[in-house]
Amino acid sequence: MKCRSRVICVVFAMCLMLVSACTKTERRGAASVIREGSQAPDIGVTSVSDDSVLKLSSLKGKVVLLNFWATWCPPCREEIPSMMKLQKSMTGKPFQMMAVSIDEGGKTAINSFFKESGFSLPTYLDSSGTAQKLYGLTGVPESFIIDKQGVLVKKIIGGLAWDSSEVFSFLEELIKK
Repeated sequence: MKCRSRVICVVFAMCLMLVSACTKTERRGAASVIREGSQAPDIGVTSVSDDSVLKLSSLKGKVVLLNFWATWCPPCREEIPSMMKLQKSMTGKPFQMMAVSIDEGGKTAINSFFKESGFSLPTYLDSSGTAQKLYGLTGVPESFIIDKQGVLVKKIIGGLAWDSSEVFSFLEELIKK
């Protein structure tokens, strides 16, 4: 019985050390998390529709909505219709939406979700997780609005009604600058 309780204590202590190590790493990374007003880190993500790579740096001159999401995330699913309306209203303007999925199922999971739901977004994959790390992702949905010069203007944690008049006005002002 004593041996068994020692093993349990050792396993418990090892688990606590592992959790502490993860927390320290996250804190170290948190110091370099992008902040509003700073240059947005350049990332490359792969299009779900045609496997082309889109680099954020290639979008200078456009206002960018970079949104991290997942098919299994209820708040993400709730904001997609408003994102679709935003995308439609911004057609022909210097605006680019980048909906980056963090789904482990990749392209198959996303295409299946869009087929079942009837939703559609310009969706990309961050297979390596690099974009998530560079932007200090803490969960989904998380969105970043980047101006035409490549500067992060706004970070939004959680879902948002992207088709609201306030959002339209905010984006239109950025487009004019």
